[in-house]
Amino acid sequence: MPPSPNFSGAKIAVICNGELLTYQRDNTPTIPWPGLWDLPGGGREADETPVQCALRETEEEFGLTLDPACILWTRVYPGQGMQGLDTWFFVAEVPLGTFAQVVFGDEGQRWEVATVEEFLARNDAIVPLQQRLREFLSGAKV
Repeated sequence: MPPSPNFSGAKIAVICNGELLTYQRDNTPTIPWPGLWDLPGGGREADETPVQCALRETEEEFGLTLDPACILWTRVYPGQGMQGLDTWFFVAEVPLGTFAQVVFGDEGQRWEVATVEEFLARNDAIVPLQQRLREFLSGAKV
């Protein structure tokens, strides 16, 4: 397998029947976007691929093991991560009942399932993630 490209992290919009898995970040001033509403994902570990990063973070944060086949959209954002590295954004459509299996981890204040529209309308969500989700919804090509 070829080495994975250099990137800083990955986020994933996990959608089920028009609803989105979200969480409110800790209110720690030393982390990026303290207290804002976020999507699963985070920083790369070792030599994992972008997909492996997003799926590992989803399992760590929400206790959900997602099938990579659920991913229906992928986009790289060159130079937008830590130290100018790339970041990745994925959208996954998961089966009904998936959100009932959530076991919330130890990062973040709380989690909720919101409609996609509710997340996009929030004034206390991470704006770049809202923009990326809008790109997906608009049919932007990879």
